[in-house]
Amino acid sequence: MHPSSAGSPSHRPGPGLQIRPFRALTYRHRDPAYLARVSSPAYDLVTPAGRDRLADADPHNVVRLILPRVDVPTGRNGSSTQLAAATLHQWQADGVLERDDVPALWLYDLAPADGGAVTSGWLGAVTLPPPESTAVLPHEDTFPDAVEGRRALLAATGTDLEPIVLAHDPEPALTEIGAAVRSAPPTLELTDADGVRHRLWRVTDLEVVTTVREALERTDAVIADGHHRFAAARAHARTERGAGGSDAVLALVTPMGAGGLRVDPIHRVVPELTLESAVASAAAGFVTAEVPVEDGSTPDAVAVAARRWLADPAERGFLLTDGRRLVRLTAPSQEVRDAVPAEAPPAWRDLDVVLAHHGLIGRLWQRPDTVDSIVIAHGLEDALRGAVRSNGVALLLRAPSPTDVAAVARAGARMPRKSTLFVPKPRTGLVFRPLAD
Repeated sequence: MHPSSAGSPSHRPGPGLQIRPFRALTYRHRDPAYLARVSSPAYDLVTPAGRDRLADADPHNVVRLILPRVDVPTGRNGSSTQLAAATLHQWQADGVLERDDVPALWLYDLAPADGGAVTSGWLGAVTLPPPESTAVLPHEDTFPDAVEGRRALLAATGTDLEPIVLAHDPEPALTEIGAAVRSAPPTLELTDADGVRHRLWRVTDLEVVTTVREALERTDAVIADGHHRFAAARAHARTERGAGGSDAVLALVTPMGAGGLRVDPIHRVVPELTLESAVASAAAGFVTAEVPVEDGSTPDAVAVAARRWLADPAERGFLLTDGRRLVRLTAPSQEVRDAVPAEAPPAWRDLDVVLAHHGLIGRLWQRPDTVDSIVIAHGLEDALRGAVRSNGVALLLRAPSPTDVAAVARAGARMPRKSTLFVPKPRTGLVFRPLAD
C-alpha cells in the first residue's frame, strides 16, 4: 500500500455506476463445446503450461490474443501486442469472429458445479469515472509494468478482450429484470473445466436496457477483479483523451452480497527459504506452533490439515509450510503491528494479508515485494507445489470478507497486490468489446 492511499474516507459527490450497451464481437460458432474449447480463464490465472494447453486445444483459442507469444521479442511489448492485433484482425476477416449490428447489454449467470448459489451480473461498457469519484473504487495496489503490458495490448488491438469484475451496492430492481430476461433461451452457454456453467443473454430491448442503466446509476462499485486492466484502461483513455470508446471499460457488474461473488484466499510462496529459517524469524513477532499432520508428511496430507485449520472460525492467524510440515503463526506482536503504516485506516490494519505483507514478509523476513521474491499462488495446492518446487515455504492465508474489501476501498486504502480472489470468474473469450463503433 502506498502511504498516500491510506487516507481517511471522504464521500465525493457525483453520479454512480454508469453502464452502456455496446456492439459486441463474439465467436460466430456458438456450440457450447466449441465455446468451451476457444475460451479461457482470465489472463492472470493462466500458467505457462496452461497457456500451451489452451493454445493447442484450438487454433482460435482466445489465449492467443490475451497472452500472445512470439519466438523472438523485438521490444518491451511491441512484437507480442502486434501479433495479438494481427491475429484479431485475421479472425474477423476469416469470419471466426462476428460483430453485432446493434448495441446490447448482456445478462451473465455463473452457476457453480456444486449446485450452490448462482452469481448473476450485467456485462456492459462502464464509463471510467474521474479520479475523485466513488463510482468505481479499487482496493488493491498494482504493478506499473503489468499495467503497461495490458495498456499496450489494449492500444494495439483497440479491443477490450476480457471484462473486469465490479461488485456494486445491492439494487433490488435488478432481480426482477433478470428473472424476466431468463425466460428466453440464453444466447451463449458453456460449462468450463471446473464445472461452472456460464449462460449469457444478449439484451437489446430499450426499456430493459434503460431500467438496468438507471438502477446501476444508483449504486457505487468496488473492483473485484481486474485492477491492472482498469488502470490500463485509464492510462489508455488519457492517451486517447477519451476518444473512440476509450472512455469506458468492459465490465461484469455483480451485486455485493446475495447473488454476487464470494472471496477466496490468495496465498504466497517464498522461494529458497527453509521452513526452519522462516519459523525462527517469524518467532520474533508471532507465537508459533506445529499443526499436526495425519497420514504422513506429504503435500496431500499437509493440504488436508491446512484446509481444516483455515476453515475453523475459532482459529486465528496464518500458516507456514514447506509441503511436509505445517506451522501456525498467531498473536502478532506490537513490532509486527508497528510495521503497518501508521496512517492506515482501521478497516485495513488488522487484515491477515496486511499483517503478513508488512509485518512478516517485510519486517521479519525482510523480503521485497517483487514477483521473483514473492510468488502468488491462487490455490492451496498450487502454493504447496510451489513451495516444494522452489525449496521454499508457502504462506497460507484466509480471505477477507466482501464487507472487509468494500470497507477498505471506501476508506481510500489499498490492500497489497493480489490480496483477493473473487469467484466465480467470467470466462474470457465469450464477449469482446471493440472500442470503435
